[in-house]
Amino acid sequence: LTRAEQEADVAGFQGRKDQSAQSGKLRGLGLCFYVESILGAPQETTRIEFAPEGVLNLYVGTQSNGQGHETAYTQLICEKTGWLPQNVKIIQGDSAAIPTGGGTGGSRSVTMQGNSMYKTSDLMIERLKPLASDALEASQDDVDFAHGAFNIVGTDRKISLPQVVETARDKGLADLLDHSVEYDLPARSYPNGAHFCEVEIDPATGHTQVVKYTVVDDFGLLINPMLAEGQVHGGVVQGIGQAISEHTVYDASGQLLTGSFMDYGMPRAGDVPNMAFHAELVPSTANEIGMKGCGEAGTVGALAAVMNGVQDAVWDRGITQVDMPVTPLRMWTWLHGGP
Repeated sequence: LTRAEQEADVAGFQGRKDQSAQSGKLRGLGLCFYVESILGAPQETTRIEFAPEGVLNLYVGTQSNGQGHETAYTQLICEKTGWLPQNVKIIQGDSAAIPTGGGTGGSRSVTMQGNSMYKTSDLMIERLKPLASDALEASQDDVDFAHGAFNIVGTDRKISLPQVVETARDKGLADLLDHSVEYDLPARSYPNGAHFCEVEIDPATGHTQVVKYTVVDDFGLLINPMLAEGQVHGGVVQGIGQAISEHTVYDASGQLLTGSFMDYGMPRAGDVPNMAFHAELVPSTANEIGMKGCGEAGTVGALAAVMNGVQDAVWDRGITQVDMPVTPLRMWTWLHGGP
């Protein structure tokens, strides 16, 4: 909250409000502090298959819909195993190859799949260690795994994971080329954050515009900050749309009147300001990676932040109840004494 107050320049709000008033506009400031419980299904399956020509096939039980899971999963598996990113292939959405999976929803994907990938990688390393120990002519107790290679502790002797995999292939040990784990997460995690939203309202037209937006989130460990920021931006825009413009309308006979994007008030680039995104991260203790998830965070915070800003802007006009969506007609009616 303290970081968000600083980044949003709450101290300077009165000056911005006075400037808006000089232009005949009403300006309001809204805050939402959210705490979200994430997960959905607390089980997730990962399968690691070593294919020919140095390819690692990673089968996942989630489904990316544009969030960038392929990038995050590749980062995680490469960090854990040292495999080259260009040789990782993510396989998703194929029920013939992936019989079980928890799916995508509830901000669960990277948290659940990431921790499942870690557990599968641990199993794979343990199953390959005897082969690596034989190649190094050392006891298994003297061999560990780090930076993509099996090492004899205290020496510079090592053998890379790809070399061990190819040894298994040459020996016909097919069971060492395929590893799978269904992971049960022991506890949930709780992403949280603060959203400050400033809106301007034109009393002459009833038009409401979000003019300043600031977010500070705690997502635990960020695997890819750019992807997380993109999800927050998209979520906030969804919240702005629901709060201000999106409205499903039917006529008296039940005919949908807003059946296309020509009629439905989807927010566009001109409807949203540049958004400031900041992170104050406290790793979760509920999972090995320390993640908290970020999928719904933008929308969860935006709905209340936007509407609190609208309510603040019109409070001095005696309007103590505003409801979504704040369309120009509804706002004009409230301001000018309509029902």
